[in-house]
Amino acid sequence: MGTTDDSSTIGQRARTIRRRRGLSVEVAAGLAGISKGYLSFLERGHRRFERRGLLEDLAGALGCAVADLTGQPYLAPDRDTADALACLPAISIAIHDSTLTDVSDDVPARPVAELARLALQANGHLDAARFSLAGRGLGAVLAELHVHAVTGDSDTRRMALGALAEACLVGASVARHFGYADLAVETARRGADAAIRLGDPTRTGLLTMHRSLGLAWIGARHRVTTVLDDALAEITPDPSAADTGPAQAAGMMHLTAALQHARQQRAARAEDHLAFAEELAGRTGERNVLLQHFGPTNVTTWGLNVAVESQRGPTAAERVDALVPRLLDTFDSAVRGGALHFDLARAYVQAEGARDAEAIRHLDAADRLAPQYVRPDPIARDLVGILHRRARRRVWELDSLRNRFGLN
Repeated sequence: MGTTDDSSTIGQRARTIRRRRGLSVEVAAGLAGISKGYLSFLERGHRRFERRGLLEDLAGALGCAVADLTGQPYLAPDRDTADALACLPAISIAIHDSTLTDVSDDVPARPVAELARLALQANGHLDAARFSLAGRGLGAVLAELHVHAVTGDSDTRRMALGALAEACLVGASVARHFGYADLAVETARRGADAAIRLGDPTRTGLLTMHRSLGLAWIGARHRVTTVLDDALAEITPDPSAADTGPAQAAGMMHLTAALQHARQQRAARAEDHLAFAEELAGRTGERNVLLQHFGPTNVTTWGLNVAVESQRGPTAAERVDALVPRLLDTFDSAVRGGALHFDLARAYVQAEGARDAEAIRHLDAADRLAPQYVRPDPIARDLVGILHRRARRRVWELDSLRNRFGLN
């Protein structure tokens, strides 16, 4: 992001917006459901934003978008991030210039089998946390798949719709991770619509999950819950069936619902959804349709995420930390491994300084494993700032993180 005073950019923005709204610290804190002192510490950068739910609560209290607090999208701190950001305009054009019933006559389309291969390849890059490679050329792939989905014969349309759903999953993920939540929602919605036309409950469920993740990034809490509840009511998962795809999709939606309820401090409902996901995972075993990694391992890591949002991070982290080598080996995925280390860092930060060494270790591991996943995340950037301010002595890994994040 270039040189900046990271006194917390999130806390500073919150204070600026609050004052522009004419709200006192006491009133704004009450609306956000936190104490006056806590909000004051947040604004001055003395407390951290390690919970996504806290960002959403504060944005709602101040009458602004979450992005107004985070300042996303950020300027690129490195070439790979710049390359990933450069892919987004073409993705946006492909989604907004085509529909599943109408496409431009001017778009030449490569063979559908080649486009399906490119969509699969892009998803592989996404799983490896290579967002710049995942997005490269994706706009053209999306546009050309729309052509086949509209103008092709029956077999061609089916292949195009399946590949389009996968390409939209990738496009939505890239857009969301770099702060373009509106584009993420529209891209995931298009993928879900393609899957519905295909009659594929697995793709429909997974794209609906990604749509809900985009809606959550915006802060549209009611719509997230509605979208997930409606989708779960429509899907009939049978973990004992030969095709476990629908069960995997249902499990991922239950995990997403658990996280959303945890962010809103609805612990009982979060635990219910976690239990549903755990039951499904126990019967499907480790699966990986569309590289979504549903299974007992993913339930464990999402459970850690839920615990952080429920402010039970340190206790959960101690249980999960001992399992890290096995979890990473099972995933064999840079993006999932990076997310695991990042969530462990968020969890240890909740120990109010007593576990900062572990937090730094995991944040450093997350960035080394999946830099394009971690560096654009506003909470990761805030963690680097609060860890730096709390450090009683120079820590090389922390100095390195600040350099890598462009926060010096």
